[in-house]
Amino acid sequence: MSRPRVVAVVGPTAAGKSDLAVALGQRLGGEVVNADAMQVYRGMDIGTAKITVPERRGVPHHLLDILDVTQTATVAEFQQLARTAIDDCLRRGVVPVLVGGSALYVRAILDDFAFPGTDERVRARLEAELAAVGSGALHRRLAEVDPAAARQILPSNGRRIVRALEVIEITGGPYVATLPEHHYVYDAVQVGIDVPRPVLDERIARRVAAMFAAGLADEVRQLLGHGLRDGRTANRALGYSQVIAMLDGEISEAEARERTTQATRRFARRQDSWFRKDPRITWFGHDLPDLVERCMAHLGNRPDAGDVEELSGTGTADARG
Repeated sequence: MSRPRVVAVVGPTAAGKSDLAVALGQRLGGEVVNADAMQVYRGMDIGTAKITVPERRGVPHHLLDILDVTQTATVAEFQQLARTAIDDCLRRGVVPVLVGGSALYVRAILDDFAFPGTDERVRARLEAELAAVGSGALHRRLAEVDPAAARQILPSNGRRIVRALEVIEITGGPYVATLPEHHYVYDAVQVGIDVPRPVLDERIARRVAAMFAAGLADEVRQLLGHGLRDGRTANRALGYSQVIAMLDGEISEAEARERTTQATRRFARRQDSWFRKDPRITWFGHDLPDLVERCMAHLGNRPDAGDVEELSGTGTADARG
């Protein structure tokens, strides 16, 4: 029996992942590696619920505030950044505690997940077409050349449609839109925070209200001065796109708050659905008074590295119904 060399804390937004990651980092003498695609942006603090320096309680954090809002990091680039941080921790004998709410990002970091290459000329041409004819037309083209990929990508998601068409063109094969088999590239273990849906919905509503009260509109206004509107990714973040619409006079503050709440709840449902598909995650109730102790006991009572794949999800997941 041995402790894992990499720990991942997963679950939907507003579940309490950041606090649990810090607590485990303290107990393990570890360091936290961020796997939230929006917390990498400097200045996007309130709207992403980015953990503050005092809240980190002395635990070093990696991959926070590393990009300007005008920059874009693909999943492949994020994978490289996160694995570099993890490898650095391991070389120093420190336990990396990965924390994030995107199953795609977590899987890309922990699993044997290879990305097709890119071709800037092909990408530029497809992006020009996207601007000229819209995502619907490109999605219809994708449906003709790769129906399976088209079924998995929303017609409104221009960025993913462009990527799929790019991969198809440069590889001559289909776009692999599904996740790979469960196969860790690290000796890893994942713990998930389980929150019943009604409780999570209420937590999200309180969080959104607190964000607006804390000055989310002022944060967005300041970021617009730093090019937020020109970024391809940052301006689409939950809360930010709604506040931009509010500042443009398209909707009221009440509407922006309600739209942010509803969009975040929908996103949380998708997050939960994605993570539930991974049988290696062990779920723990968010309201357990001894949550940290139970997680620590789980990390200390596990198979050796060679048997990690046999560990199946247990805990409170089945209680959700």
